[in-house]
Amino acid sequence: MPDRQRADARRNYARILAVAEEEVAAHGTDASLEQIARTAGVGSATVRRHFPTRWALLEAVSHERVEALCARARELAGRDDSRSALLEWLDDVVAYSVTARGLAATLAYDGAGVGSVHENSCTAALEEAAGPLLRRAARDGAVTPQVTVAELIALIVGIALATEHHPDPAAHADRLFRLAVAGLSPQG
Repeated sequence: MPDRQRADARRNYARILAVAEEEVAAHGTDASLEQIARTAGVGSATVRRHFPTRWALLEAVSHERVEALCARARELAGRDDSRSALLEWLDDVVAYSVTARGLAATLAYDGAGVGSVHENSCTAALEEAAGPLLRRAARDGAVTPQVTVAELIALIVGIALATEHHPDPAAHADRLFRLAVAGLSPQG
C-alpha cells in the first residue's frame, strides 16, 4: 500500500485487512468478501479497490505469517545440524498451514510461471528464505539433492488441505508429515 494514500484510505485498508484475517481464520479461503466489507464498515467497491482479487486479499492476510516463517528460516540457517534445522522449519510451516486456515491455499501452486503477473509472492518468499536451509542439508547429505523447496511446500499444502476437516488437524497433519519425512532421506 503506497504511503501517499490518504489517511482514510490507509485506515480502510488496515480495517479491511484485520477483518479479513478474522474471517479467513473462521471460514477459510471462501470467506465472504461482502461480509468482510460489511464488518469493516466499507463498501464492496472499497474492498476491491484495495484488493482487486480474492487472491490479493489472501496474500495480504498471509503476508505477516509468511514473513515470520522467512525470519525463522534465516534464524535456523546457522544451526550445526542442517537436517534438523530444515525439518524444524518445515514443522513450523506445517503448523502455520494447519492453524491458519487459508494459508495453505495461498501457498498452493496456481500454474503461473516465474515472472508472471500472477506469481505467488508468498511461495516465492518462502522459497527464497528456505533455499539456503535446503541447499545446506543437501550438501551435507541429509536430504536428497533433487528435492526442491517448491516440492516441500506443495507437500505441506497437500497435507494441510487433506487434514483441514479432521477432528484434530494439527496432530493428523504432523503424523502425515512425519510419514513423508521418512522419504526425504537419501537411500544409503
